[in-house]
Amino acid sequence: MANQLASLLKKITDNYAVIVFIISMIPLIELKGAIPIGTKLGGISLIKTAMYAYLGSTVVCVLVFFLLKPIFKLLKKIPLFKKLVVKVEQVFKNKAQKIADKSQENPDVAVKKMMMWGLFIFVAVPFPVTGVWTGTAISVFLEMKFKDAVLPLALGNLVAGAIITLLTYFFGKYVDMIIYVLFAIAIVMLAVFIIKVIITKPATENTAETAAENSQENKNV
Repeated sequence: MANQLASLLKKITDNYAVIVFIISMIPLIELKGAIPIGTKLGGISLIKTAMYAYLGSTVVCVLVFFLLKPIFKLLKKIPLFKKLVVKVEQVFKNKAQKIADKSQENPDVAVKKMMMWGLFIFVAVPFPVTGVWTGTAISVFLEMKFKDAVLPLALGNLVAGAIITLLTYFFGKYVDMIIYVLFAIAIVMLAVFIIKVIITKPATENTAETAAENSQENKNV
């Protein structure tokens, strides 16, 4: 798997640092897959591999944060993608709502700080689909400001990268196994996500309109 992906990217460049950087930007793979894959390819040290993987996956935060909603808005104008995009959007909204609800459980701590901690913990877990792509999408639907979201995303990504780097260092002989385990987990998590998308019922426009009206009424009271 690693060799096939590398062969494809080598057609673009022979620079291993660039290859690791690009791999780390791919959804599901991110730095958690880029680190062991880069180590398997050789060419640069484990530390440099981890560094380039971290940089590439962190850059994604900026892109997703500012482009996700505009892209979703554009795709919803296309009949072929509208229903799918609305459901995917609702899945992220539901996850964001869970974090928001947990953030309000402790009245002694500012909600914003709790949301930042929740986002950090989510991204720090070294599993596929809990990385910067999903974490950034959640921060977008939490209506977080970029300056509040970027720190927990970057630090969570750093922790996840450190864990994978240590696993790759201590179990270097089994790097192929690490890659396949991560790949298997990614497939399972992707399947779970697809199932969630299929069974998710997006909020109707009427519900959204009612919520907006209620919000406006509360402001006027």
